[in-house]
Amino acid sequence: MHRPQLIASDVDGTLITPLQTFTPRTKAALRNVHQEGVPFVLVSGRPPRWIPAIAGPGGVTGYAVCANGAVLYDIGADRVLSTRGLDPVLLHDVADALAQILPRARFGAERAGSCAYDTSVAQVVIESEFHNPWGDDTGGTFVTRGEVLGHPAIKLLASDERMTSDEMAEAARAVLDDAVAVTYSSNAGLIEISAVAVTKATGLAEVASWYDIDPTGVLAFGDMPNDIAMLEWAGHGVAVANAHPHVHAVADEITAPNTEDGVAQVLERWF
Repeated sequence: MHRPQLIASDVDGTLITPLQTFTPRTKAALRNVHQEGVPFVLVSGRPPRWIPAIAGPGGVTGYAVCANGAVLYDIGADRVLSTRGLDPVLLHDVADALAQILPRARFGAERAGSCAYDTSVAQVVIESEFHNPWGDDTGGTFVTRGEVLGHPAIKLLASDERMTSDEMAEAARAVLDDAVAVTYSSNAGLIEISAVAVTKATGLAEVASWYDIDPTGVLAFGDMPNDIAMLEWAGHGVAVANAHPHVHAVADEITAPNTEDGVAQVLERWF
């Protein structure tokens, strides 16, 4: 690949360490990219409220594709630019279908406000016994299932800690078909459901169009199945060594793991 015109990276498991930090080497690589004027886009399953904590230490001030492509967020301006979500009718239909095949599943919903910390919106709501693989301290208001499903959402979450996310996603796709997009960013019994045709690739494609950059000029990094569409879309898709086997299968290249500055090792070829 020639020097990339735009760089996109997943966050957790890819760009940052397991301790949710940047290494000095990765921070230096990002700084060099910024100094050369090349856009660096965070592309994450994270909602906007979880972006500033990463963007600040990483020195990233441009755009972020959040919630697996459902939200486009201007980091520097702290402004949600657009959302593509699920309406309550569809949320109820999807949850009813999943409850038939995953009776132990518990549901949550991610919602977006106008900025990262918009207190006028209950940005994440979960029902009792919902299992969060990132820990209970990551937030969430406990409500009834009816309240989870009763308002527009950018993502529907379904959890069952007694299953793997692989197993849950396979079962969900069998009954939901192409009515929604089903993916996951952790294999600890959590699937993430977005509006049909919403992926990290569709969100990134829109951001790239703002710069008038086509896929051939894009370098993208990822580690989990929610990154697959993005790596396939980009001109050069790179998986970290610790990535899911499905991600390795579609990547153009496999770099070192996130614990060994895999992203930085690739960026240092040009920056």
